[in-house]
Amino acid sequence: MIRVVIADDSAFMRMVLSDMFKKQPDFEVAGVAMNGKEAVEKVKQLKPDLVTMDVNMPVMDGLKALEIIMKDSPTPVLMFSSLTQEGAKATITALSLGAVDFVSKVGGSISKVDTVEDEILAKARAAAGAGKVLRRSVTPSAPPPSQPKEPEPKKPEPEPVSRPVMRRIALPTRKGYTPPPSPPPLTPRPQPTVSVRPSGGSGRKLVVLGCSTGGPKALQTVVAGLPKRLPCGVLIVQHMPPGFTKSLAERLDEISQISVKEAENHDMIEAGRVYIAPGNYHMTVSGTGREILLNQDPPIGTLRPAADVLFKSAAPLGRDIVSVILTGMGSDGAIGMTDIKKTGGYVIAESEETAIVYGMPKAVVDLGLADEIKPLQQIAGAIVNAVSH
Repeated sequence: MIRVVIADDSAFMRMVLSDMFKKQPDFEVAGVAMNGKEAVEKVKQLKPDLVTMDVNMPVMDGLKALEIIMKDSPTPVLMFSSLTQEGAKATITALSLGAVDFVSKVGGSISKVDTVEDEILAKARAAAGAGKVLRRSVTPSAPPPSQPKEPEPKKPEPEPVSRPVMRRIALPTRKGYTPPPSPPPLTPRPQPTVSVRPSGGSGRKLVVLGCSTGGPKALQTVVAGLPKRLPCGVLIVQHMPPGFTKSLAERLDEISQISVKEAENHDMIEAGRVYIAPGNYHMTVSGTGREILLNQDPPIGTLRPAADVLFKSAAPLGRDIVSVILTGMGSDGAIGMTDIKKTGGYVIAESEETAIVYGMPKAVVDLGLADEIKPLQQIAGAIVNAVSH
C-alpha cells in the first residue's frame, strides 16, 4: 500500500486528488496539507511513502517545503507545476532539490486532473518505489556536484597614466562596464570545435545519453562531473515537455564546467559541449555525425523526444559511439542500444543501487548490452575513460 500526503492550497485539488487515489487499491491517502508548512509537519508525523506537492502555496511554498523534507526526512515527492516559463524554472529547481518527478498542470492553478489521471498514477507509483534509493542518496544541504564554471580570464587592467590630462579621460565602455551574469551566455565562450567523424576507429567519439524519471537529478551528477575540455560532444534525451528542457539546460550549464545548451536544428556538434533534446522534438545525428537534426516524427509510444530515435541515428557511427542509459520508467533506449552494440559502439548503464527508477537501465542490462554497469557517481568517469580509447 502506497501512503500519500497531498499538499495543495486548493481545496478542490485536494478533493480531486484524494478521490483519485482512494479509487486505487494500492493507494491510501494518509493526510492532506494546505501549505508547505503543514506538508513538512505531516511528513514528519505520518511518514508517508509519497508526497504530491504544489509549487505555489501560502505560508511556505512547495520548494521550501521540499528542501526541508529532503533534509530532515527524505521522502519521494511528485511536484505539480504550471506550463509557464516561471513554472518550468521552479520545476527544475524542485528536481534539483530532490523531487523524483513532476506533472504539468493543464488548466492553471486548478488542473484538469481527469485528463492526466493515468500519468499521475503511473508517476506516483514509480516515485513511491524510489524511497530506498532516495534516502541513501540525499544528504542535508548537499552542494552542487561540481564547482561553478571557471571564470573567463580577464584582460589585465592598464597601468594608471601619470599625466593629469589622461587621468581625467574615462572611456565610456570601461566606466559603464558591468560583469556578465552567471552563468555567462554560451555564445561568447569560445570552445574548440572538434566535429565527430564516422566510424572506423577515428578516435572522434560522440556520447549519446538517455534518461527519464529521476533523470534531471542524475544529470546534475553526470554532466557536472564531465571536464570542460571533454574531447567530444554529448547528446542527451531527457523525457520532458516543451519549455522544461530549456530550463534544465540552463540549470546544468550553471553548475557544470562543460557547456550545456538546448539543442537547435542544424547545430554543429562541438567538443566540450552538451546538447539537450528540446521537448516535443526527436533529436537525431546526421549521417556524418557532425550535425544535430530535429524532427517531429510521430512519438514512440508517448515519447517525443525518445532515446531510441537518437540511439538508432547514431548507431551507424559504430565504434565512435559511447551510449549511456540512466534512471527512468519503461524501456526507451534498449532498442536503439541494440543497434549501437551491433555496430561496435560502447554501452554504459546505471546500476540498480543508484537508479531512482530501475526501468530503462534494467532493460539494457537484461538484454546483455552493457559493457559497464556503474553507480551514478562513477558514470562521468566511465564516459571520460570510454571516449579516451
